Amino acid sequence: MQPRLLLPSVVSLSIIIALSGLPRSFAAGQPSDVPAWLRAHVGEGEGQIAQVVLQRARALYLQKVSEGAVKNPCYFAMDATRPGGLGRRFYVICETDQTFRAVPAGHGNGRDLKGIVNFANGIRCAKNFSNAMDSKLTTGGAYVTSEEIASFKGYYRGSAGKDAVLIRSFVQFDGEGDAANARQRAIGGHPAVLLRGVCLRKDPDSPYANHDGYVPFGKLVDYSGGRSNGCTSWSASDAGQIIPMMKDKPTTLYIYPESNDIDAVALAVKAGRSSSRAGLYWNASCLKEIGSPKFWPKETLEPILVQYRKDHPAPPPRPTPICKGQ
Repeated sequence: MQPRLLLPSVVSLSIIIALSGLPRSFAAGQPSDVPAWLRAHVGEGEGQIAQVVLQRARALYLQKVSEGAVKNPCYFAMDATRPGGLGRRFYVICETDQTFRAVPAGHGNGRDLKGIVNFANGIRCAKNFSNAMDSKLTTGGAYVTSEEIASFKGYYRGSAGKDAVLIRSFVQFDGEGDAANARQRAIGGHPAVLLRGVCLRKDPDSPYANHDGYVPFGKLVDYSGGRSNGCTSWSASDAGQIIPMMKDKPTTLYIYPESNDIDAVALAVKAGRSSSRAGLYWNASCLKEIGSPKFWPKETLEPILVQYRKDHPAPPPRPTPICKGQ
């Protein structure tokens, strides 16, 4: 297992944790110098941030600031144990301005390889987590935001009945520890929108037209109420406010839970112990729904996925059809 990031707020407890045999991540639940205005947002209710999530997110941010890697006045956190959909579990924290905002965000949907292995997640609660390539699952841990890439996806019919262009922004995340392969996995943040039922429409005057004068045209789908492919996804309106905050100003994102947290909660459930009484954190509503969480290490899951691709090769890509009436 790859080493975990040792955050400043937990250094004083690292020896105790090591001697006890408990995951180092347990130490992050201890009190710190969190300012009073921010402590007012700590809790497990709607729109609040759990103490352990804030502790780690803040410690990561302060560490990167001290290293000179981050100068952004704001930082981010996400609690992937909370319910998805409309549940607010992505946090924007700006201590200079004393602002705190919680918004919905998607989690990795995973996959169900019929008859082989099932590591799919429901829309509301995430049970499965992994850092395996092609797993489409979320990995908790420390990230720093990086470059933004804007991609033209096509045209769609807007609310006013006029054609609109979908140019989707994607912010790359660079991770550490279990999340160190975030770039290889193309893990980042983006609006939860895409085009379905895409066809090619003749529009030679469009700056996006191909060499034959066609552009893609489809139906805009907003999936912000559900899951993602492992990335952090927001509604288009929330993304429009969050992504500009990262532009040319890298900052930190801490995603909870890490693999140690997941394994510890799973052991507590197996032993019939209450996770909260064991000093562990998991959203109570989702834990009741999923029963027990599971982390799938890439060393375990990637060989299965590689073999699956060999046994089930993807069909050759079909050409995009021409829109009817063109």
